[in-house]
Order: sequence, then structure tokens, then C-alpha cells
Amino acid sequence: MDMLADLVFYLFAAVLLMAALGVVTVRNPVHSVLLLVLAFFSSSALFVLLGAEFLAAILVMVYMGAVAMLFLFVVMMLDIDFDLLRRGARDHLPVGIAVGGLVLFELVVLVAGVRLDPSHAHPGAGLAHSNVSEIGRVLYSTYIYPFEISSIILLVALVGAVVLTARKRSDQKRQSICEQVARTRDQAVELKKVASGQGA
Repeated sequence: MDMLADLVFYLFAAVLLMAALGVVTVRNPVHSVLLLVLAFFSSSALFVLLGAEFLAAILVMVYMGAVAMLFLFVVMMLDIDFDLLRRGARDHLPVGIAVGGLVLFELVVLVAGVRLDPSHAHPGAGLAHSNVSEIGRVLYSTYIYPFEISSIILLVALVGAVVLTARKRSDQKRQSICEQVARTRDQAVELKKVASGQGA
């Protein structure tokens, strides 16, 4: 069983290394994002094998979600033509299917490995406290100030991203309710003297 667990660990580690190398070497940004998702998923699988389920769940929920938001942010910043992006979706389909297949394969291998050797996936099963409670105790006691500072930094980055992407465009007309309500008669009505025979 130990040999099987080591084999699964080295398999996930190899996939992680290849995906991380592909992130920085491929030229297509869409392929890079897909490989980054695969790298995050492989890392979370390694955390599960090491008995750190909390870190694995945080990696999947936070970082893989952040990758999707990062891609959306890049699309908003670059002002990409969505019609052109839809037409080129078939070009990215093989890479997407390959990444999805690898993630599904890793998930099946991970679940099978945990069921075959549950003690390897939970090295702290005999302890009185789980790793989730220990992380929470240390995070909210010893490292409470760095935790709060990091949350403020992330909030500032979020506000900055919204300010950068919400720019005004000259080709779009926007309705301003305040300006409409504040208009006077002189601003809304213009009287012109038209000579006889020159009107519409």
C-alpha cells in the first residue's frame, strides 16, 4: 500500500511540474490559464495525500476561483472582441478537453488511493484535534495581525481592479439621472426665430 501511495504522489507531482512549466512556456494565454488550473488541482491532490484536507479545499475554492476572476479581469482590461473569442473557441477545445480529462483522472486516482489506504491520507486521524482546528487556532491567535493586513491589501487590490476596468468610453452613451433632474427650462428648451417659408 505504501508503494501505491508513493506512486500516486509522484504521479501528481509530475503532472504538477509539467503543468507549471506549461504555464510559463505556452504562448496562448487561454492555454496558460487552463494549465494553471491543472497545476492548482494537482497541488490540492498532493495536499490531500499529505493529510492537509483544509489546505486542499482552500486551494481549490480560492485559487481556482481566483484564476477565473483573473482571466475575466484580463479580458476586461484588454477589451477583447467577444465575437472573435467565440469563433476561436474551437481552437482551445482540445486543450480544454485534455486538461479536464487529466483533472478527472487525478480525481479518480485520488479517491481510489484514499480508499485503498485511508491511514496514509489521514496521518493525524488519531490526534485529538484536526488540522483544521489547529490552523484556525494559530491563524486567529498568533498570526491575527498579518491575517487582517492581508485582507486589507486584497480589498485595496479589488477596489483598484474595479477602478481600472470601469473606464469611460467615448462610443457609449450613459444616462445620468442627476443631470436630467437638475436641468432647467433654459437648458432643455431653445427658441429659434424662423423666417417665413424656411421652416420644416
